[in-house]
Amino acid sequence: MFRPTTARKRRPWARRLYGVALRLLAPLIVWRVWREHLPASPRRERLGYIPPSGDGERVIWLHCASVGEVQAARPLIEALLACYPSYRLVVTTMTATGAERVRALAKGLREQGVSGEVSHHFVPLDFPAATRRFVSRLRPALALFFETELWPNLLAACARGDIPVAVVNGRLSPRAYLSYRRLAPLMEEALGQVDWLAAKSPDDAERFQTLGMSPDKIEVVGSLKFALSINDADQLVSEHLRTRLGNRPVWVAGSTHEGEEEQLLAAHGRLLETVPNALLILVPRHPRRFDAVATLCVRQGMSLARRSRGEWPTSDMAVYLGDTMGELLSLYGAADLAFVGGSLVPIGGHNLLEPAALGVPVLSGPALDNFADIAEVMREAGGLVEVADADELVAALRRLFADAGERHRLAAAGHGVVTANRGALDRTLAGLARLLPPA
Repeated sequence: MFRPTTARKRRPWARRLYGVALRLLAPLIVWRVWREHLPASPRRERLGYIPPSGDGERVIWLHCASVGEVQAARPLIEALLACYPSYRLVVTTMTATGAERVRALAKGLREQGVSGEVSHHFVPLDFPAATRRFVSRLRPALALFFETELWPNLLAACARGDIPVAVVNGRLSPRAYLSYRRLAPLMEEALGQVDWLAAKSPDDAERFQTLGMSPDKIEVVGSLKFALSINDADQLVSEHLRTRLGNRPVWVAGSTHEGEEEQLLAAHGRLLETVPNALLILVPRHPRRFDAVATLCVRQGMSLARRSRGEWPTSDMAVYLGDTMGELLSLYGAADLAFVGGSLVPIGGHNLLEPAALGVPVLSGPALDNFADIAEVMREAGGLVEVADADELVAALRRLFADAGERHRLAAAGHGVVTANRGALDRTLAGLARLLPPA
């Protein structure tokens, strides 16, 4: 059984003040998560009421915030199932869309014949009683938190139960760092409960250390996003889509946000002036916005087909709305060019490596704070086209659709980045093995 080698930092006064703030904000917090619900998951899970682990059952717990983190964690999930076959892997999420992605992933792994059990619970609200109840019922042998999911009371509950804790794919953007700095004593205590932190980059490691993480518990392992695997099912769907679309010029705008779709649709309208048969596959980030984006397309004069309804874009349709869950990779793979959203608005961008891993040229806007390290590597390799606004996007699309050779070069450069930077997964598993030796 693992025991921490150094005392975990405790600043109970900081967490007590945090507890007061939580109680004051409780109505707002409960209202916020009330809508994040699935019929198969009782809302009381948010208070830590989950079925207790069975006698003798061994559990590894991985917490991911939402869809993007679950998708990025997929290679790690598969590796954990292989390395710890006698453990049940429980994945928690904050959002309902994340929960749906976990369940779809678990189903897909079963259909592929992957052994091991993956189950889902909603993470409890970070109230002391709820977190203690959750941890005592789950009784994990190892707790893993993906990227920046640092919940003080949840971490304290793990420490109270002598449960080893690791932060994997540790990321702290400059914006998140400045926010956490305002809570420095609380974050120092929270990070003091972490036994090992696998940082994505030296910059991330330095930010965590400045917040109070002990440097001897930080290791720079690289980004798990480079371990992205494309399964056969995704590739088959991509090939089917590409065959049906024929020779039309196709570009995907994936993981888009409010305020961004207007710019993308305006750019597509201008592209149609010179490339009249071009098709935009538009994939909003959040399912609750699917209908609003469909309405926006119509309002901007774009004829469209909706994938969720089984519709197909005929030759006179300008937009194919990807309003389904878990199909972004397949839609990327069917395109000639891919624009990664969250980057023309101040969101911080999304995973640039998903289209790159599929050999699709990558474009993005300027707001890439969340993926600054990956963007820098792709820039250096010449595998990323960055545009400042819709005007520059139109120019880039026209240029690239007219130049097959440049598209091929960009695709090869992006794919080369993914291939050359793999290895973070092996280094992460080696670090985790020090906390929980594999079977």
